Amino acid sequence: MLRTGRGSAHAKVILFGEHAVVHGAPAVALPIDGLGVCATARLLDDVDDVEGSAAPAASDVERRPGESTIVTDVYSGPLDGAPELLESPRAVILACLEEFGLSGSGVEVTVTGEVPHARGLGSSAAVAGAIVRALADLAGAELSQELYLDLVGVGEKVAHGAPSGLDAHATAAAEPIIFEAGVARVLPHRTRAVIVVADSGVAGRTRRAVASVTSFLERHPLRGPALMAGLGALAQQGALDLAQGRPEQLGAKMAEAQGMLRELGVSSPELDRIVDAAVGAGAYGAKLTGGGQGGCVIALAADDEAARRVATAMRLAGAVATWQHRLEGSSS
Repeated sequence: MLRTGRGSAHAKVILFGEHAVVHGAPAVALPIDGLGVCATARLLDDVDDVEGSAAPAASDVERRPGESTIVTDVYSGPLDGAPELLESPRAVILACLEEFGLSGSGVEVTVTGEVPHARGLGSSAAVAGAIVRALADLAGAELSQELYLDLVGVGEKVAHGAPSGLDAHATAAAEPIIFEAGVARVLPHRTRAVIVVADSGVAGRTRRAVASVTSFLERHPLRGPALMAGLGALAQQGALDLAQGRPEQLGAKMAEAQGMLRELGVSSPELDRIVDAAVGAGAYGAKLTGGGQGGCVIALAADDEAARRVATAMRLAGAVATWQHRLEGSSS
């Protein structure tokens, strides 16, 4: 019989701590469960061996027995022929096949989702997480958090070189988290508000942004470390505001963080316009999220009606898409 494994993960935004987190400062991240990635995994050789089976491989390509394939919106075919853009998920699949005893089994992995690429929303970690869960499900393997993070980390290292680990945790979390020194803790909170996520339409330039920060730190040996410490302090204070249900204070700290990120050279004219539009439309605060120099802006609005006004203003300022995520306090 046809066996299928399924897995999913979701987008994330960084509320506080971009760039500072790789220098040891804390970061606060929120799951955005309205934007997700789904993966399915099936044993193709089981299908081929069923006499009279009419179920073709979704990739619909010629393949050798035992050869695995990947199906996405940019490429469908043998795993070994996947383009460079899919090098990260390819590495995750190969690691999972080895870990779960599926090497040589002829597995097809299909990935679908709505998390835009290179926008600071954790797309590579979400794709990796969905794949890991689907292949573990297919194999009937127990998936501990440690193993999950290790396997997602395989793809994150390919995608980002030396990732902090924040995205791997945040794209799997059900609640906001505070992340420091490689350790993530769930952040129970009492905040009721709406996060508006706006896509600037410009791919994030993380490597350039990191280079800008490095250059700033070299040129400003006093101001640079002060800004890093300030971003870390805002993360700690913002975590308290989130926990205690203080959205106005939370928004004010988001605005302060945006000013620091702008000074570090992480923002861009496109992001600045969208941030200013959100605040002008009544948001408690707004800032870039992720690597910067492109990507997304997040804004904090009081309620659904306020969020609609803010989202409209952000689109008029150049955002190509917006999403809303309601904060309703922790379930725990």
